[in-house]
Amino acid sequence: MLEELNMFTVVVEQSSMNKASAALNLSQPALSRKIAKLEQELGALLFRRVGKRLELTRIGQLTYDYAVEARQQHLRFLKLLAEYKHAGRATFTIGASLTTLQTSLPDLIQALTARSPELDIKAITGKTHEIVTLIRDRKADLGIVASRIEDAQLTCVPLFDDHLVLVLPRNHFIMEKNAPVITDLNGLPMILFSKGTWYRILTDELFEKYRLLPDVRMEIDSFEAILRLLHTCRAATLLPKSYLRPQMLADNDLQVVPIRELEESKRTTSLIYDQSDGFNPAVRRWIEEVAAQYKPV
Repeated sequence: MLEELNMFTVVVEQSSMNKASAALNLSQPALSRKIAKLEQELGALLFRRVGKRLELTRIGQLTYDYAVEARQQHLRFLKLLAEYKHAGRATFTIGASLTTLQTSLPDLIQALTARSPELDIKAITGKTHEIVTLIRDRKADLGIVASRIEDAQLTCVPLFDDHLVLVLPRNHFIMEKNAPVITDLNGLPMILFSKGTWYRILTDELFEKYRLLPDVRMEIDSFEAILRLLHTCRAATLLPKSYLRPQMLADNDLQVVPIRELEESKRTTSLIYDQSDGFNPAVRRWIEEVAAQYKPV
């Protein structure tokens, strides 16, 4: 049936049996027999004639949509096959929001390459809704976003909950208090992440909820740069807990200050992918292993 479906799509796209037969290098009677055979297998008419024009029936339109999707799937399969044949390698594209690019993505890519060294991994960055669109449009194979995604077309695998933490230079004046509270952020010199990401939106929502007006000295789109500037500017910052490592804090002479209200600022980091798309089996096993690794005991 695949051959007949391909010929059917050409007829639809050419809007003419004559033009389609020329494009296929096939006689018109032979093409008509192929279309008749397809209609017989489906048990329904695909076209109706309106004057000299061919017009799709409702079943014809459904068949065309399916045939186009099947053709695209076949082309993707041939591309994947060619990549495997070329030195046994395949390209796998991961979409990540700017925040997850700096927090979760490096560890996850390291785990994936350890399992499947034959994969050439590419990364695309964007806002969460842009990553979702990339997965839907199949311009990326897998997405890592700081959110739970409700989408019938996509599979969402929650990994872990993250929240904001207050990071300060050691011996910062705020530590003179016995137990810093959320209101201590009011008027506090701070370096914040640039606007536009879930992380900055979460930060601004927190400020609004508790009516805080910090003294924002800088806005930067690099966590590393923020950490390096805190001592110079004698400033504080709010960062996702998942980003911070003990060695990172020690290298920059920083400390994390626990504040209860910040622990309530939770977001879930998830893996998303198109459940209708064929996956490299090694990647699917990796997803299962990663999900099991983060699953609460």
